[in-house]
Amino acid sequence: MLTNIAKKIFGSRNDRLLKQYRKSVAKINALEEGLQALDDAALQAKTAEFKQRLADGQTLDDILVEAFAVCREASRRVLGMRHFDVQLIGGMVLHNGKIAEMRTGEGKTLVATLAVYLNALSGKGVHVVTVNDYLAARDAATMQPLYNFLGLTVGVILADLQPFDRQNAYGADITYGTNNEFGFDYLRDNMVTDQYDKVQRELNFAVVDEVDSILIDEARTPLIISGQADDNIQLYQVMNTVPAHLVRQETEDGEGDYWVDEKAHQVILSEAGHEHAEQILTQMGLLQENDSLYSAANISLMHHLMAALRAHSLFHKDQHYVIQDGEIVIVDEFTGRLMAGRRWSEGLHQAVEAKEGVDIKRENQTLASITFQNYFRLYTKLSGMTGTADTEAFEFQSIYNLETVIIPTNRPVQRKDFNDQIFRSAEEKFEAVVKDIAECYGRGQPVLVGTTSIENSELVSRLLQQAGLPHNVLNAKEHEREALIVAQAGKVGAITVATNMAGRGTDIVLGGNLKHQIDAIHADAALSDEDKQAKIAGLENGWQAEHDQVMAAGGLHIIGTERHESRRIDNQLRGRAGRQGDPGSSRFYLSFEDPLLRLFALDRAAAILNRLAPERGVAIEHSLLTRQIEGAQRKVEGRNFDMRKQVLEYDDVANDQRKVIYHQRNEILTNQDVSDLAKNIREEIISDLVDLHMPPDTMEEQWEIPALEQQLAAEFRLAADIQGWLKAENTLDNQDIKERLIAQVEQEYAEKVELVGKHAMAGFERNVMLQVIDNQWREHLAAMDYLRQGIHLRSYAQKNPKQEYKREAFAMFENLWQGIKQNIASLLIAVQIERNENVAQETAEHAPTDIQTVHSQAPDMEELLGNSKTDLVTEAFDPNQTADYSADALAAAGIVIHRNDPCPCGSGLKYKQCHGKLS
Repeated sequence: MLTNIAKKIFGSRNDRLLKQYRKSVAKINALEEGLQALDDAALQAKTAEFKQRLADGQTLDDILVEAFAVCREASRRVLGMRHFDVQLIGGMVLHNGKIAEMRTGEGKTLVATLAVYLNALSGKGVHVVTVNDYLAARDAATMQPLYNFLGLTVGVILADLQPFDRQNAYGADITYGTNNEFGFDYLRDNMVTDQYDKVQRELNFAVVDEVDSILIDEARTPLIISGQADDNIQLYQVMNTVPAHLVRQETEDGEGDYWVDEKAHQVILSEAGHEHAEQILTQMGLLQENDSLYSAANISLMHHLMAALRAHSLFHKDQHYVIQDGEIVIVDEFTGRLMAGRRWSEGLHQAVEAKEGVDIKRENQTLASITFQNYFRLYTKLSGMTGTADTEAFEFQSIYNLETVIIPTNRPVQRKDFNDQIFRSAEEKFEAVVKDIAECYGRGQPVLVGTTSIENSELVSRLLQQAGLPHNVLNAKEHEREALIVAQAGKVGAITVATNMAGRGTDIVLGGNLKHQIDAIHADAALSDEDKQAKIAGLENGWQAEHDQVMAAGGLHIIGTERHESRRIDNQLRGRAGRQGDPGSSRFYLSFEDPLLRLFALDRAAAILNRLAPERGVAIEHSLLTRQIEGAQRKVEGRNFDMRKQVLEYDDVANDQRKVIYHQRNEILTNQDVSDLAKNIREEIISDLVDLHMPPDTMEEQWEIPALEQQLAAEFRLAADIQGWLKAENTLDNQDIKERLIAQVEQEYAEKVELVGKHAMAGFERNVMLQVIDNQWREHLAAMDYLRQGIHLRSYAQKNPKQEYKREAFAMFENLWQGIKQNIASLLIAVQIERNENVAQETAEHAPTDIQTVHSQAPDMEELLGNSKTDLVTEAFDPNQTADYSADALAAAGIVIHRNDPCPCGSGLKYKQCHGKLS
């Protein structure tokens, strides 16, 4: 009550923010007349002026009003679009690092230009993040003329872009791309072995379009770069036969072998199920007699069994995945889009492949991973925009520290949202849906039908075919085609069936999108200019009549075939109608067979249904039912939030470790000379080894000298006669032995450096360090995955799993660092240098120094060498002496050229992009 009184007196937080922003809008509007009087050159000169003012010490906030006014005037001239006042407010919300909730059709793409232009003036780069490649390319192409007019450069990151082009795109003032590409590039940048191969700059400012889809829907799955691991794919095929021999329990406590918990999306083996499974596996020869599935040696069997059970019980074709070209392609549960290239982890994908009888690909090993939450929190400033964020405002605030501001519409909303209609069965529901569509089609009203799965969209399509109603079906398989169909979904009598509102980011214009049709006419080379003008004029006249007809029929009608788990997804579907004050309507059709009602709202709703007892085909509309359904949605939203929060809390532990590893990698990458670091590591490891076998402050009788000598010889190829030293000088102690060993190591190492050259050895040291860190980090990630999978069992011992995970992960990380240093020291000390006489003879006449080869008898050393095999520099090269710039010719001339050095031909390109690429 007190809160409501306070809101009436002072207004809500949202009202106060809007009031504050409107003051700035008035200042921006006051500058409009003066800017309109400027010619193009004077307007364009404002960008250089703003940059100079920033260099002189002013802040972005100081120039916001003027920059927004300049951007709006430039947009009016270049794009023919003038920002509305509410769009100016949206731009300020984005600049302030908040989320702007703006209804569909309010022009969010244009809103972003204001904050993007202002922040790009800093020269640190701005990322505009979209949900797919099509939207990234489209938005960049649409807005590039505006940014170019204002003196800014634009880049686009697409899936098939080459590294050199990625570097250029990231080097632009403004970079468009998808969340996946930005995240994967960050991970790849932290796996490179040459700093010049990095593509990203500092993560400065990001504007996330459809922020709810990217930061919430997709945040349940981390980004993972993986490589194939050794795995027995035959075991998946054998294990695929086991579920058929096990009995599913009808109820949680009923008889049977396993219970499928659809709410929690889990499969649980009963005690009888364990015994039955063990019997089956024993008969198959996979398990020894009287052996247990829970013994340490059989963890892999248990893992494969649970993956097979989940694949058969929880993952269904045309709902969770489709089969395309003989491969299992995952379907995004929120958007209905196909996620080509994505694979489920922990053997689940292989289990589904075995179930469907397609080729089984080997299980993957994680090489690098990060959650979207932790990636986007790396940006200095983050903002976003969407039509539906308010229902998830708490999550945005708690996870990302992003406040949600609801921006009023430019024109009042006229859409009518009718009450839900609930039927006893799904069959009755779909009959009512087809009837509603037929009525709309009869009066020329366009209809958009939203389904929650590909299976349901195909069912609706079959029913419409039987009814003789022409329609389009969108399963989000082709983004460009999808956008074209959605753009024309507002034509007279158009019927469009879409899975989870595919085609977000494209406006549905009543009467159809005229721009697409005009663009097609302009692109037709067979037409003369006169014919094109005549066709366009006819289209424009016809469009106005069609537009008026659709408006009179009631605008776009939205039909939802069931409620989604999240209210936000329902609101996205509803939001497609009523754009910019257009008329429109929406209604959802439900049945008691829908998963949401069946799993979360059936008990109370069933009691209401029994009291009302409608006839077949008669719908129920009741406020109690509506509240019950919304309560179920809130319950599922809360559960999903807890799942995402739990993923994040566990990843936060790995994230702290990831930062340390990546920081150390960058230090090594950017430091041309790591010899001091290498020396420190050698000294530390030798010192630790001596302390292990000759603990300080202990008697000589307690020392393990033979073991120390043996380990030095085995791991470091170091022949040290410590026993002889002690016999000759019985006063030597722990510290004396350390000093003698370190001196011997450094003397031998100095001889190696002298033989191969300091520059070559520096490159070798850097490659060794990077390879060791990467290999050890990869193994550490796998160990963390295994720890994470089983840590929940600690709760049975009355321990907090998260605290146990943090404690053990910290201990594992300490061991990781020790292992990294141990391996680096071992490889560097043990490396053997041999003079390559043949190469030396060939190059003696050309090079001032002999070229040597670094190698070792260790089996994995060759891959560690990288460019350091010939990593020598000479200044005796004249590029005009030869026209052959191949690597062989340069080496014969005594020249060593690095991949990232300028090409000696004088082209200005890096060698790897010029003659190095050819050779």
